[in-house]
Amino acid sequence: MTVAVPSAVHANGHGPGLKKDPQPAAQVASASPEDEKLVINTIRCLAADLCQEYKGGHPGTVMGAATIAIALWKYHMRYNPSNPDWFARDRFVLSAGHACLLQYIMLHLTGYEAWPLSEVRKYHAPKYGMAAGHPEIEFPGIEVTTGPLGQGIANAVGLAVAGKNLGATYNREGYPVVDGKVWCFTGDGCLQEGVGQEAVSMAGHWGLDNLVLIYDNNSVTVDGVIANCFTDDTSAKLAATGWHVIDVYDGSNDLAAVVSALGEAKAVVGKPVMINIRTVIGIGSKHAGKGQAHGQALGDDDVANVKKSLGFDPSEKFVVPQKVYEYFNDRKVRGVQLEKEWNGLMAEYSAKYPEESAELKARMEGKLPGWESLVPPKKDLPTAAQPTRKSSGIMVQALAPKYKSFMIGSADLLESTFVSWDGMVEFQNPESGLGDYAGRQIRYGIREHAMVAMGNGLAAYHKGMILPVMSTFFMFWLYAAPAARMSALQKLRFIGIATHDSIGIGEDGPTHQPVALASFYRALPGLNFVRPADAEEVIGAWMLALQDEDHPSLFALSRQPVPLLPGSDRAGVARGGYVIHGDPSIIPDITLLATGAEVSRAIEVANLLSTPSSSSSAYTVRVVSLPYLALFDRQSAEYRREVIPSSQSLVVAIEAWASFGWSRYAHAGAHMHTFGLSAPQQVLYEHFGFGVQNLAEKIGGWAASRRAENGGWKIPGVGEYEELLLGTIQEH
Repeated sequence: MTVAVPSAVHANGHGPGLKKDPQPAAQVASASPEDEKLVINTIRCLAADLCQEYKGGHPGTVMGAATIAIALWKYHMRYNPSNPDWFARDRFVLSAGHACLLQYIMLHLTGYEAWPLSEVRKYHAPKYGMAAGHPEIEFPGIEVTTGPLGQGIANAVGLAVAGKNLGATYNREGYPVVDGKVWCFTGDGCLQEGVGQEAVSMAGHWGLDNLVLIYDNNSVTVDGVIANCFTDDTSAKLAATGWHVIDVYDGSNDLAAVVSALGEAKAVVGKPVMINIRTVIGIGSKHAGKGQAHGQALGDDDVANVKKSLGFDPSEKFVVPQKVYEYFNDRKVRGVQLEKEWNGLMAEYSAKYPEESAELKARMEGKLPGWESLVPPKKDLPTAAQPTRKSSGIMVQALAPKYKSFMIGSADLLESTFVSWDGMVEFQNPESGLGDYAGRQIRYGIREHAMVAMGNGLAAYHKGMILPVMSTFFMFWLYAAPAARMSALQKLRFIGIATHDSIGIGEDGPTHQPVALASFYRALPGLNFVRPADAEEVIGAWMLALQDEDHPSLFALSRQPVPLLPGSDRAGVARGGYVIHGDPSIIPDITLLATGAEVSRAIEVANLLSTPSSSSSAYTVRVVSLPYLALFDRQSAEYRREVIPSSQSLVVAIEAWASFGWSRYAHAGAHMHTFGLSAPQQVLYEHFGFGVQNLAEKIGGWAASRRAENGGWKIPGVGEYEELLLGTIQEH
């Protein structure tokens, strides 16, 4: 549908200002045009005041989009202010997170107890509160943390997928127990970001008709007029990707048109909906329609000008007339009634479908009862050497068929990452013939960033109800890194499978061989980054991730086979590091530290160093596996010193990644100093100096140079970390 363009609309599609009185929707005849105009103008003046109070913030979008907020919170969105976490609510995502003040104002006006005006006034305040500079998930009424543009669109797609999957799994004829809408408010920036476009493509492909994208099209960014950098026909683009598009041309003024458009969007079947609403950023300000209205306070003079033009007293601040509160009073009453009706529906559903009801309620608890019994013991793991990516598939096969909480997928690599399972059904539009909405295998396509951002939406739908498992090559988790960071920030659990994790990927070459990426993930607060050495440690990694309900986990897994090591121990993974080879009761001459596929190599090196030769004496050697450095750091100092006796033993790290961070644990190391090459993995390990014989010679020679005259060791000091493979090859 396209709404007719009013004759007074400017050539750019925007109205010149407050040229008409807002028109109330027919279903709320008690609301007069004057009352609705008062509500709109109150929101605009509040935005101006709240940003001016601490000389910062984003007033313009709030002022221009006030009608959108009213149409949504007053007329269309299903929610209960008395119970912000009501399961059957609609979900609202503010992808344009800089406009958070609009959301805070609406949470206040509609009666959320946690959001009195005093709390909203903490926006940008030195004594901060819930009114953060961008919405944050831990506060009532906020579904996901947004801010990095475009991610909110992908989060909303994930929420919509969750709703579709749960509805297809549990709804029965006459019992739509899961049927909420997902409303996503976006601006120009989110639609320019690649992650936003990836998510838009997926939503159209899947036909997610429970998703409505509200585009606040004000044609302005921080740098100024959007035409400087963005001339796409967004409506045509989304229509081409399978969306139903509704256009509104005077969104800042014509409340009735916005209400009508949202109503039409709710009725669309078979496609997601984008409503392209043209608005005037900073309407009423002297900076209306300009970049200055976007991200800075208007200034005292302009705030006074706004209030005067809108019929408010410039000398009064933070004014909310009683009529404005009365206007929204029915929403609190309506919310209680909606939840009561849904509770009644659930009671009938439980009586008629007790098994489905029990399962749904159990999933609402966010638990996976009995999963521990499905974990194979070490004695049942394959004894033949195999890639750790394949060992991870053991857990997928054990858990995915039993627990519907798992939604598992990959960025076009499900066979390579071993995330398929027997009897799986794909999540697909049923009309495609490829699967259905109850399916739990997700084909994300080549869209790594949106995959993980979508996973955040899946995880956020209801805590613990859905556990996303997402996979791609480790190198391409670089594409996903911004979304993984948001997962950790929000304490949203996912399990990430990052395969082909080093030069061991071989012939695909340096473009696909990670060298420095682990440094980012190891430094990321709140994310479990684990690089297991063998199948036993892979099981330990999965157990750690399943036990941790509040953090995402990412496993770096090998392409090449590794043996099942005699000393490997899943309990050691739970401590981040442990002695995997050598007598733990003896302080060794040399302690070798390693992770992942390099652990078995380190053990081979240890065996060589422990054997006397014509050129060197034998050393006592210990090997420590450190699959999870940050977790090892959290162990007691006594345990860490027991495992790595660095004041008495020479400590050498072996890892085919960059050395950054290893000087915290070791005195010297064997690491990558260049990008990789395209060759078989065995060739590459030798070429870059990681051959067992070469490592033994390098480490043994270095150890000999550190022997003290009294027979002990000259232990290197802080800052003396020695790179044993530096200069092995020239950069290419």
